[in-house]
Amino acid sequence: MNTSFDVIVIGVGSMGSSACYHLSRDGHRVLGLEQFDISHEFGSHAGQSRIIRKAYFENADYVPLLGRAYQNWKILENETGVKVYHQTGLVYFGPRDHSLIEGVKQSASLYNIELNTFNAEEAAKQFPHFTIPTDFETVFEPDAGFVTPEKAIKLYAQQAIKNGALIRTHEQVLSWEKEGNNIVVNTDKNIYRCSKLIITAGAWAKKMIPALSGKLKITRQFVAWINPNRWDDFTLNNFPCWLLADDRRGGCYYGFPILPESEFGGPGGLKLAHHFPALETDPDHVNRKVTIEDEENLKYALNKYLPGCFESFLSYKICLYTNSPDEDFIIDKLPGYEDRVVIATGFSGHGFKFASVVGEIVSDLATKGATLLPIEFLRASRLSS
Repeated sequence: MNTSFDVIVIGVGSMGSSACYHLSRDGHRVLGLEQFDISHEFGSHAGQSRIIRKAYFENADYVPLLGRAYQNWKILENETGVKVYHQTGLVYFGPRDHSLIEGVKQSASLYNIELNTFNAEEAAKQFPHFTIPTDFETVFEPDAGFVTPEKAIKLYAQQAIKNGALIRTHEQVLSWEKEGNNIVVNTDKNIYRCSKLIITAGAWAKKMIPALSGKLKITRQFVAWINPNRWDDFTLNNFPCWLLADDRRGGCYYGFPILPESEFGGPGGLKLAHHFPALETDPDHVNRKVTIEDEENLKYALNKYLPGCFESFLSYKICLYTNSPDEDFIIDKLPGYEDRVVIATGFSGHGFKFASVVGEIVSDLATKGATLLPIEFLRASRLSS
């Protein structure tokens, strides 16, 4: 077996599968190393659906990257004939002065993104399932929706293999080091060498990138699917994706329409979660059992904003956030290894929608030394200031 490559990618999940695709498409000899399967439920990408949106409230600097992400998702669909982006629209709810509402409007204004704003009476008619406080504002982004994560990751990996990449699953990386002009990667099965290394290890980045271990916090996040009364009211094409800033608790609650299992796979039911860093954990020792606190947190949101909707919990998953100090991504050449190692980490629970463009960026950084895409605000150097 060949053990020498142009580029090795550690972690073939959300970002790594895309990186393998972009690298192999450009003719590079690529090895992708994944400790689990493609895809899997132990990291950050499981769960059937991920919201994608352009009016980015977190930081308007992300919007150009989102434009490219939408384009790249479309390219993947065209190449494979498989749909991964589903346009449902996304409704935002929150206090008028909340950063969610203000940020959505700012990004939309700067980049001419279509938004529809509703007063309380209009919102009640347009979104009758929700009970929204009168001092909340309601904004709708028609071009938003969701991407199917497991399907997208498998498609990127399949396309990469078709392009000549080697992807090895159930192979754990134990260490890596620079040796002369090469990087040596040791796994539990072999030793490999490459000219360039890309680390897209998700929650394991804290262990794979020692220089950043003190900057990353891994948290355990609860995602649930419930059985609602009036099931048909919440199905795809009858109910939008939604994102809601509560006036008492941090972060945002969010959810999706019920997706048909025949097309999207399981779990079935109405999916929702709380986007807010929860308990810190070790990715190799995660409590994957549901707790009373997990359930009560989501019941709080359901009872307050979708009263009478909840009947029972059907299923749940535990996913992991890799949180950077400022909750922005870290995409850069690794300080001290600038000519050899590229990192993409710290996606802090809002990264998957960018997977299609992050793969392109890290491929550019590894093989060309630079990217034309605007990532200056995501450089690692900001964390040392």
